[in-house]
Amino acid sequence: MIRYQARIFKDGKRYSVVFPDLPGCFSDGKTKVDAEKNARQSLSLYLEDARDPSWVVPEARSRSGAGYQWISPHEDVAIPLMIRQARMKHGLSQKELASLLSVSFQQVQKLETPGKSNPTVRTLAAISRALNEALEIRLVA
Repeated sequence: MIRYQARIFKDGKRYSVVFPDLPGCFSDGKTKVDAEKNARQSLSLYLEDARDPSWVVPEARSRSGAGYQWISPHEDVAIPLMIRQARMKHGLSQKELASLLSVSFQQVQKLETPGKSNPTVRTLAAISRALNEALEIRLVA
């Protein structure tokens, strides 16, 4: 899953959030819980702007220290970017992946577009087979 460390700290009467790996991605909240919720939204919006298919998803670095915690974007943003990361890891273009999947180039573009992608489990399994990557699905309550 795609996730980034955020630093959450008390800033006067509010809690501020910054993502050191993502310049310009920040948030805040009246309470720490609000700040965490707003951080997820901010992260999702930041990554949703990744419409360029050649945009490389920034590497998340692990940090230690007070106030750092992992935040994941919403699934409708994370899943398309995970598909893009897997494709790029294998050095494939979107057209090449489309050929492996026997789908149109436009379908692969949509699969990799945050906010527009909604792949079925069958589609995710096909991508997994085409890229020879393990498909792991977990339901978390």
